[in-house]
Amino acid sequence: MTTNILVTGGAGFIGSHTIDLLLERGYKVRILDNLASPVHVGGNLPDYISTDVDFVRGDVRDKDAWKSALDNIDSVFHLAAYQDYLPDFSTFFHVNTVGTALLYETIVEQGLSISKVVMASSQAIYGEGKYECEVHGIQYPPSRSAQQLEEKRWDPVCPVCAGKLGLLDTSEMHVSPHNSYAMSKYTQEMMGMVLGRRYNIPTVGMRYSIVQGARQSFRNAYSGVLRIFAMQALAGGPLTAYEDGDQIRDYVNVIDVARANVMVLEDVRADFRSFNVGGGRKVTVNQFGSIMAEAVGVPDIKVVCEGEYRFGDTRHIISDISQMVGIGWVPEGTVEMSVQEYLEWAQKQSDFGDYATAARSDMRALGTVRGGT
Repeated sequence: MTTNILVTGGAGFIGSHTIDLLLERGYKVRILDNLASPVHVGGNLPDYISTDVDFVRGDVRDKDAWKSALDNIDSVFHLAAYQDYLPDFSTFFHVNTVGTALLYETIVEQGLSISKVVMASSQAIYGEGKYECEVHGIQYPPSRSAQQLEEKRWDPVCPVCAGKLGLLDTSEMHVSPHNSYAMSKYTQEMMGMVLGRRYNIPTVGMRYSIVQGARQSFRNAYSGVLRIFAMQALAGGPLTAYEDGDQIRDYVNVIDVARANVMVLEDVRADFRSFNVGGGRKVTVNQFGSIMAEAVGVPDIKVVCEGEYRFGDTRHIISDISQMVGIGWVPEGTVEMSVQEYLEWAQKQSDFGDYATAARSDMRALGTVRGGT
């Protein structure tokens, strides 16, 4: 059994919950994290990180940090990543892609015996979801054009006949990343699978849907309906949504994600495979707003849609999770549970407040958020 585990980005949201479960199961854990803002403040480990964890402060773009962090390690959870909606395209590749290349480079150069790498990927690598046209069958429509979005024609159409499409669950079979973040995550997976096979480093790609729950940073409010709606609801509303609020999303609880992570670590059937990790339930942004309003005890808070949109956003997507179910995992959490857990945690944080308004203004100024009435 693997005993010594490195978790990159372990001081963060998904990493910290994964560490909690690893410690419960008797593993020894080391964190590699640079504790960068805005997720972290003050340069200190969050108080939810156990004192039983070894900590290496470092950046995944620094080869020396990898060398130090990988010493006497058996397996790796590579969860450190850069994500936002700003047009700093190169940063996605510097952190996500180059950081991953340095992981495999260090393992090979140092002749390390690493039994498995579990890598955080993303549902974002699919771009738009899987659809069906009544005439032309299965379709994977391209990203919606600026003209289409300016005209508020929100739904994708069949790329063959421009007809109506019906949404299907998206399997792991077809990938079409539409933005820099998604491209950087898919290149991570490709490196992991190709270099992993070449050098006998079993690797697993975890394509998370929208992960929710306690400890999700509220300071990085450029995306994430949970934190944005929580800020707005606790301030008395209204809740502001992009497009018309009828976008279909797939939300998964972070505890379920942690269980999935540890499951693939321990199961050889997962080696050299990529898995969707989703909640198994279709929820529109408007429905999510109603759930949030109920949770804060003010059910008449409204979701307001003024026709703004984030250029490059996916309209609809929900993941087919049958591969993960096939090795024994099923999601147990609900959207309602995630919302309640987040609200309880966020309200205990001394600096919780409205970070969403400034973030939206930044995105408008940069042209990421466009449109409006």
